[in-house]
Amino acid sequence: MATEVRPDDRALRVGRRERALAHMAAHDLDVLVLGREANVRYVTGTPGLWTAGTRPFAPAAVVVRATGAIHALMTWDEGVPDDIPREHLYGLTWNPMNWVTALRGIEGTATARRVGTDTISPLFLQLLPMAFPKAELVDGEVAMRAARRVKTDEEVGALRRAVAVAEDSLAKAVAELRPGVTERHLSGVLLEAAAAGGVSTPATQEVAWVTSREHPWRKVGGDGRIGPGDLVAFTAGVVAGGYIGEVARTWPVEGSDRDGTRALYRRWDELWALLWAACRPGAPAGDLLAAYETAGEPLPPMPVARGLGLGFDPPVVTAGLPLTAAGERLEAGMALAVTGYVWQEGVGAVLGREAVLITPDGAELLTSSPVWRP
Repeated sequence: MATEVRPDDRALRVGRRERALAHMAAHDLDVLVLGREANVRYVTGTPGLWTAGTRPFAPAAVVVRATGAIHALMTWDEGVPDDIPREHLYGLTWNPMNWVTALRGIEGTATARRVGTDTISPLFLQLLPMAFPKAELVDGEVAMRAARRVKTDEEVGALRRAVAVAEDSLAKAVAELRPGVTERHLSGVLLEAAAAGGVSTPATQEVAWVTSREHPWRKVGGDGRIGPGDLVAFTAGVVAGGYIGEVARTWPVEGSDRDGTRALYRRWDELWALLWAACRPGAPAGDLLAAYETAGEPLPPMPVARGLGLGFDPPVVTAGLPLTAAGERLEAGMALAVTGYVWQEGVGAVLGREAVLITPDGAELLTSSPVWRP
């Protein structure tokens, strides 16, 4: 595991910046002011600090389309790549007018006509017009989402590395599965394996749990001890180099109802075949929701599919946002975490999640973890 903060690889940074600048041009943005951590890393290539919890909006990065220059909020230069000059760094301040002064000092801000921001606060709604006196403030998150939804080749490589750590961690936890072991022990094995693989930041809170035989979408209460006949779900998610890699599997414990378990896994296989068929370029994202209906399975409360990348990446395909799903179409270069979930009373649930890359000719599985077979 690296012990010092290093910037992302140059090829990764350059590819992302080119996409960001291209979409600034497509959305007619002269300047982009970014505060969301994933967007900031996307353009700067600098790992962020203090990313836990919430924080108020601040202009953590500024992109100027005319010059291609990147300016960043940094109090020191650790992890800042060489292609961001040190004079392009500005520090924290408690005086709001110091923010205005810092932004005014950036070449191109005085003449900018359209300035996009990925989010805003009441304070900066007042400050930004002072920093960009001739500009119209518009929604810049639209351009950033358009840039981030399709991955560069280097980003796909980063996702493969993250997924590999997640899969190795999951395999080590599954190897410990037996009656009498606890959910906590399995979770510890998985997280320890991820740390040994160089990743100490989990992407999910829940790691291993016994699926409920009485209620769908729930885990069993009690002391967390695994018993004969349980179906145990594992979700391995890591944040490696800023990129999220995920995989989920369900494994039965010795003594399971073999007939009931086999039937449940067959249902999952049928559902997954439909989900996989929906993963193709040009297809409506709503086809992923329709796969559940075709299979006769109720839609899960969690997203059926969501973008993988630097945190919250589009698209998000969920039953709670049917219009959003209907308006999305899958594109080559999208990376998705696709979830299949089936449940049977008296047996439990089978949860499976795959990392899928949409390709020009169809789709590619980035995950290769085995699925239980009778």
